[in-house]
Amino acid sequence: MPYTDLTLRPSRPTWPAMLNGMKCRCPNCGQGKLFSSYLKVVDQCDVCGTELFHHRADDAPPYIVITIVGHLAVGAVLHMEMSSTPLHPLTYLWVMIPLIIISSLILLPITKGAVVGLQWARYMHGFDPVGAHDDFEDDERS
Repeated sequence: MPYTDLTLRPSRPTWPAMLNGMKCRCPNCGQGKLFSSYLKVVDQCDVCGTELFHHRADDAPPYIVITIVGHLAVGAVLHMEMSSTPLHPLTYLWVMIPLIIISSLILLPITKGAVVGLQWARYMHGFDPVGAHDDFEDDERS
């Protein structure tokens, strides 16, 4: 098994873990559910037992979604504005608001799953068993 660095941690492939997360599946096995509800990450995978409560997705998924949806909305408005027939101003309201809301709600779990998969694959935060013990020892000393 290849190792990632001098800590002798086994390598975890980043892209497969992120793709599993985007499918709302466990980044380790790709079989168990990642979410227990809309955006609530399960504490542990029910298939392989991987602990997932360590994630710190926080604000990254909403920022990513805002960037994606903002670009889609601007493109749609530009397309509507540059069309040959003039549109009533309320058309933008009736088209853009549902487009923005629905696409944001669809993309949030996908991006959060990708962020959790990235954190798991790169041993970030509590996903590093070695780092977790170091943090615990630092707490005991203080």
